[in-house]
Amino acid sequence: QVQLVESGGGLVQAGGALRLTCAASGRTFSRLAMGWFRQAPGKEREFVATISRSGGSTYYANSVKGRFTISRDNAKNTVYLQMNSLKPEDTAVYYCAAGLGGSSYSSYDYWGQGTQVTVSS
Repeated sequence: QVQLVESGGGLVQAGGALRLTCAASGRTFSRLAMGWFRQAPGKEREFVATISRSGGSTYYANSVKGRFTISRDNAKNTVYLQMNSLKPEDTAVYYCAAGLGGSSYSSYDYWGQGTQVTVSS
């Protein structure tokens, strides 16, 4: 079993930055790809970014490419999402996930509880 706990969300003005952190429990963290997803009110959960087990490969949604950076520290069982140049449309609950990787939420077996990010205009 893997438990995921996100932190770092909050309220920020447009153009600002936040760094989300996802702390994982369990000994299998380095064997799992990690991803970030988000869900805005009234919308479906959507893919944001994913990182491979080693951290050597990343992939982003077009909507965040060039603004967000995903990274991981396997020694600390932690994955990060650095979000820069935030826009009001980035407002959502952000979820950390662990599993096979990719952009489909069905490829992830473990999910955190989510952290709210609100970007004011």
